Amino acid sequence: MRYLLLTYYTKPDGKIDEVMAVAKRVKRTDWQTANVILDFRDQQVLKASVAGQAAVKDWDTVVAYYYKYYTAIIERLFEENGHKMADAPATPT
Repeated sequence: MRYLLLTYYTKPDGKIDEVMAVAKRVKRTDWQTANVILDFRDQQVLKASVAGQAAVKDWDTVVAYYYKYYTAIIERLFEENGHKMADAPATPT
C-alpha cells in the first residue's frame, strides 16, 4: 500500500465521523471525496482540506498528527514504501 486516505462526514446529529483507508493508487472518486491524501512513497501531502478549507500541507506536521491515532498503519506504510521509522516525524508532545 502507498496512500493513506482520510474522509470526514457530518452525521445527521452534527457530529463529524472520520473514515480511514489505505490504497495502492488514488482513484478519481478518492480525489473528489477524501479530505486528506498522504503519499508514503514520495512522502507528500497530496490533498489536505478540512470543512472545505485548505489545511496544512507540511508532511511532518500532518503525519505526526495522524501517527497518534493510526500508529501501526503509518509504521507499516513507511516500511512498505522503503522508509525507516527514523524517517518518520517525531510525535509532538
